[in-house]
Amino acid sequence: MTLPSTDQVWDWLHQVPDPEIPVISLTDLGIIRDVAFEGETCVVTVTPTYSGCPATSIINLDIETALRDHGLRDIELRRQLSPAWTTDWMTQEGRDKLAAYGIAPPQPAGGPDKCPHCGSHHVERLSQFGSTPCKAQWRCTDCLEPFDYFKCI
Repeated sequence: MTLPSTDQVWDWLHQVPDPEIPVISLTDLGIIRDVAFEGETCVVTVTPTYSGCPATSIINLDIETALRDHGLRDIELRRQLSPAWTTDWMTQEGRDKLAAYGIAPPQPAGGPDKCPHCGSHHVERLSQFGSTPCKAQWRCTDCLEPFDYFKCI
């Protein structure tokens, strides 16, 4: 078998959705840190969003499944905890997909700058804790719609 290029593997991984927020890919999220071949072994380095992320095992399974579906058989997943993942690693495409889906993307100021539903800047935090540990619950005071905010880490 002829090995694919690392660019091809990156393209395949770009199609793998995040299990908690399926509108963004693992590459949009920025947790795929490297793709390389060591001999015939495809080595994918993954940094979880945080060390106790409950989706880590599903993410690893999804990566392996996607690569096996494209014919790769010799796969190694490496978990890299340092440097720790940061929302700075998210792509702009991923941030845009979050907003279109109704989740406010992370902002350096620590809260959303506008409602992802109506675009109003009149928003308030309801709870620091949302549907997953990486999100907080907010609401727009104009359209009154609640929404998740992806916390800046």
